Amino acid sequence: MTTAPSARPPGTSAESEALRALYADWTELIATTPGLTPRLFRSIFDEWHQPTREPEDVTYREETVGGVPGIWTLPAGADTAKVLLYTHGGGFAVGSAASHRKLAAHVAKALGVTALVLDYRRAPEHPHPAQVEDGVSAFTALVERGVAPADITTIGDSAGGNLAIAIPLALREQGLPLPGHVIAFSPWLDMENSGETLVTNDATDALISVPLLEGMIAGVLADGAIDPKTPLANPLYADFTGFPRLYVNAGSAESLVDNATRVAAKAEAAGIDVTLSIAEGMQHVFPFLAGTAPEADAELAAIAKWHLS
Repeated sequence: MTTAPSARPPGTSAESEALRALYADWTELIATTPGLTPRLFRSIFDEWHQPTREPEDVTYREETVGGVPGIWTLPAGADTAKVLLYTHGGGFAVGSAASHRKLAAHVAKALGVTALVLDYRRAPEHPHPAQVEDGVSAFTALVERGVAPADITTIGDSAGGNLAIAIPLALREQGLPLPGHVIAFSPWLDMENSGETLVTNDATDALISVPLLEGMIAGVLADGAIDPKTPLANPLYADFTGFPRLYVNAGSAESLVDNATRVAAKAEAAGIDVTLSIAEGMQHVFPFLAGTAPEADAELAAIAKWHLS
């Protein structure tokens, strides 16, 4: 089990402590609650929105798109012809559109567009590739509604960052148009648990641990029935030829930081336009601090500039 750091890293804001403290609390709850049921486990992670300030001038609407339920985030004055297709994190098993709607709304507001946060099918009840299929279904439904593929950005965090990358790969396999941009916050891609920062950053990551990931992998890969090198489950094994522009970030303190650096290097080697942002001292999915900590707000401003360039 990860040992949570006791103090925030030098040079980070006091406000950024909110995310580390939440993760440390979760880690303690998980470690001290025997017989934690899937329902209670999911309830814990539905607190993920707590470090995120509610964005102003944003409304929400629930809708099923392409057979997948979700929540629209609708900033005032947003360009409704452009959509962020947001897939939430949580090891493919926890997290929800509700836990991530505020984060998605902050990104949408910063970019001046709308966002649809999907409640895709979760593992272990629905192992891979159910989550990818739901993302493809929602994407194609948006295109059928008249949204230009180039005006859709697939975006997500952690396992949802995996999906943000995998959805365009699946679309390409099917000969379908691809999104114009891909954004991955702290993507979790390595289904083999082979990353060196799982070891080197174990003492600084307040949430992620090898045992936690092992349980998530068992669920999404159907207890080993699915090869962990399957490219749509583990995009570190994918061919990135022809992939859209890619923005990847991570916090330097997190155990999955080398998932971000490895996928960025792989995409860049394939000739893709890649931007990699590693935030010093930040935890897993640090944009959850949007509206709360300056590090997250600066990151969203940088993404907005990138998206427009």
